[in-house]
Amino acid sequence: MPEICLLGTGGMLPLKNRFLTSLFVEYNGKAVLIDCGEGTQVAFAQHERKLSRIETILITHGHADHVTGLPGLLLSLGNCSRTEPLEIYYPEGWERVIKNLLSVCDCLPFPVILHSLAPQPVSWTATQIDTMLEISALPVDHKVPCMGYSLTLRKKPVFLPDAAKALEVPVKFWKQLHSGETVTLPDGRTVTPEQVTGDSRKSVKITYTTDTRPIPEIVDFAKDSDLFICEGMYGDTEKKESMNQKGHMLMQDACRLASQANAAALWLTHYSPAEANPEIWLEDLQNIFPAVRISEDGESVNL
Repeated sequence: MPEICLLGTGGMLPLKNRFLTSLFVEYNGKAVLIDCGEGTQVAFAQHERKLSRIETILITHGHADHVTGLPGLLLSLGNCSRTEPLEIYYPEGWERVIKNLLSVCDCLPFPVILHSLAPQPVSWTATQIDTMLEISALPVDHKVPCMGYSLTLRKKPVFLPDAAKALEVPVKFWKQLHSGETVTLPDGRTVTPEQVTGDSRKSVKITYTTDTRPIPEIVDFAKDSDLFICEGMYGDTEKKESMNQKGHMLMQDACRLASQANAAALWLTHYSPAEANPEIWLEDLQNIFPAVRISEDGESVNL
């Protein structure tokens, strides 16, 4: 099952007790990292997560609090004896920023593969992590090109060993059938996955959006998420107009999106440095969406 850790919950600049927002999602020893602001590699050490497990980095946008940790993190990965390729995805228009950050990481012992995402919804299978993991990207509404990301881990249907035995399927073919492959047995018979599997199981879905106005497209994007992680710069509703002008949202906006999306749980993140005690807004927020959590650095869960 996937393990999620919110490495940091801050926006704009790191504080002594709050790293910049970044999300680590690990499954079967391989991981996706969303955003990499200043100090992210230090947050890894503090929260006892392994850099070496990162296979893919998803960048929401190129503002400093979301990308300036890349050089240090990549150099640290190089010192972990990594040789496998690392993939980095980012919204179209930020290639120069990403390449400039990479320019101080010469002689990395592994290739870095860059993917520029056009300003439209897109999905792909993260085969380097698991063939059952789908990543989706949604253009959101910030002052600059910015993406939200959703990770959906499809689960294999229940395997029925008794059915496989009844068909005299050798054990060596069971894994292929459970993975959805049709196999041909030594005696020439063809066996399909449907013959030896039962009911499908519910997928696990994690959605992450930050640095955006609360646009309706996020509701469909986060629909039925097991965990929705969303920015909440402030809890003071008097700052609503200011947040809209700056391309951000309030905690209350995030709660309304979570409610409309039928999310199972909401973690708030990307707090303003001026929002020193975001927990004071909890009661007000629970009136909008009871399953909201005022997240702290290191917040983690297994789904």
